[in-house]
Amino acid sequence: MPFPDLVHPAIDAYESKVTPPGDFAAFWQSSIAEARAAGGTASLVPTETTLSLVEVFDVTFPGFGGHPIKGWLTLPRQRTGKLPLVVQFIGYGGGRGFPHEQLHWAASGFAHFRMDTRGQGSGWSTGATPDPVGSTSQIPGVMTKGILDKNDYYYRRLFIDGVRAIDALGDHEAIDPERIAVCGGSQGGGIALAVVGIDNRVKAVMPDVPFLCDFPRAVRTAGRDPYLEIVRFLAQHRQQAATVFETLRYFDGVNFARQSQAAALFSVALMDDICPPSTVYGAFKAFAGSDKTITEYEFNNHEGGGPFQERAQMAWLSERFL
Repeated sequence: MPFPDLVHPAIDAYESKVTPPGDFAAFWQSSIAEARAAGGTASLVPTETTLSLVEVFDVTFPGFGGHPIKGWLTLPRQRTGKLPLVVQFIGYGGGRGFPHEQLHWAASGFAHFRMDTRGQGSGWSTGATPDPVGSTSQIPGVMTKGILDKNDYYYRRLFIDGVRAIDALGDHEAIDPERIAVCGGSQGGGIALAVVGIDNRVKAVMPDVPFLCDFPRAVRTAGRDPYLEIVRFLAQHRQQAATVFETLRYFDGVNFARQSQAAALFSVALMDDICPPSTVYGAFKAFAGSDKTITEYEFNNHEGGGPFQERAQMAWLSERFL
């Protein structure tokens, strides 16, 4: 297939024109405060598995609105002292799945939390968390759910769920709150960028082929869903384009990247027609932290680096946290 987007040297010169609204920081701080004021406590229930070398906990914690959010916490059974924590967010349509599906972090000496994604988890991996909030009309999927109002937009709830996961786990006896990292692929990478941009407790971020970045370019460049959900919405709501793109400024990974001083390891695939590589580079170049690296997979589509990138992540984070 041909390359769907910019390649070198053109991509080297590309910089996103997305800028944060004036009340960007205040909007997210008030959203966090609202979620915390809703109250609720986390529960961690030991789960019986055949995994003899790790402990697994079925976690339920209060997310945005106090809504119960699920996840799996996996700890190495043999451990000494407090562990660094890796919080993993999930790609579009997926759920937390099963505990045995993601063991490389716990096997490498980290505490690992795989957060479920509200209202998803039926596209390719099982989920267990509903989204109880209604909204105005939308295209099937969640990209346009509440998109005409930043306070109602689906990703406001999901991003704050990610911050509340850290609230729930940061004081766990097995976890070192000074060594927290977030990661994820595609949508999970976009959530990770949002959380690291909101919450300075996070010291490292590893977004793989991240989604939810540079929306104005993405919706005009992507060849496949989910960005095209927004295109189809605007094809019917022709008069709402300005409102939609103004809402999306509050949720753009480029703007979250501008807020963070954490260490960052990005990945990008130059044949990606779901998350155009220029949008990933837009977020990477905007990232404010000085300790940042991007790994490029020239001939890969949205699968990106897969296990190659997981191996790179484990080595990169071990150098910083272990």
